[in-house]
Amino acid sequence: MDVDKASVSNTEELKRQILQLKKEKGAVIMAHYYQKGDIQDVADYIGDSLALAQIAANVEEPVIVLCGVHFMGETAKILCPDKTVLIPDADAGCSLADSCDADRFAEFIKDHPGHTVISYVNTTARVKALTDVVVTSGNAREIVESFPADCKIIFGPDRNLGNYINSVTGRNMVLWDGACHVHEKFSVEKIAELKKQYPQARLLVHPECKKPLQLMADKIGSTAVLLKYACESPHTQFIVATESGILHEMRRKCPDKEFIPAPASDSTCGCNDCSYMKLNTLEKLRDCLLTGTPEVVVDEHLAAKARRPIEKMLELSAGIRK
Repeated sequence: MDVDKASVSNTEELKRQILQLKKEKGAVIMAHYYQKGDIQDVADYIGDSLALAQIAANVEEPVIVLCGVHFMGETAKILCPDKTVLIPDADAGCSLADSCDADRFAEFIKDHPGHTVISYVNTTARVKALTDVVVTSGNAREIVESFPADCKIIFGPDRNLGNYINSVTGRNMVLWDGACHVHEKFSVEKIAELKKQYPQARLLVHPECKKPLQLMADKIGSTAVLLKYACESPHTQFIVATESGILHEMRRKCPDKEFIPAPASDSTCGCNDCSYMKLNTLEKLRDCLLTGTPEVVVDEHLAAKARRPIEKMLELSAGIRK
């Protein structure tokens, strides 16, 4: 397909080019809920980290375009070594994954012998390779509870999610001291003011948020859990304390309900965006389909080690659903 980039002046034309290129390249487009709304609109699948991993493991198309951050592209490549995996922007990283250096994590594991290692999916392939089972925010509690009550566990890298799982399971997991810069920045004071302004609104909180905010919540859960709750709830107003991209799908599925983004402590726009997630644009999505770059590459030996804990998560998640 010949594309005159200079002639592209509107969103609809970009979307048309993307859909045409997708057909020509035999590609499937997958987008995380935190992506910009226009990217979600052209995606074949949207979801949280668990859903995207499950979908990637079963797609038939030879090319996967993962609109998210780099660790998500790595996960897709690890699960689909024979497929080409592309991401629109190679610089779309993750502050949480960056907070857990693999060499330091390996030393942390050595300092706690005899522990089962459970790592959040928001980690690099090297950290996953050190792990016994991977979890997402949507299945972390159930997977932790699938282990015997006296099982000694290391949980990393998100301390807030780990503390939350400890609190609801009665476990005493050893926690790595990492965090997500987006969920750390929510302002309890500003959200308290919002609750006064919208007294009927339910507060939806992601478990990567700090404990004071969790204690204020009407519902704590992953993006998929919060979306499901909002759709099924009889309430019509919600304050949403997670990355603001999820509001696009909430508003699409529930056009008769009001969704109010929770502000960060340093917010001037009344929202809280992940700068990494928002690096992906329609232009970059079009260009990556056009050029076949940036491509996600994972060393085969490393991928083999990292695949085991991911497949263990998928196996346990399937058993939990049953």
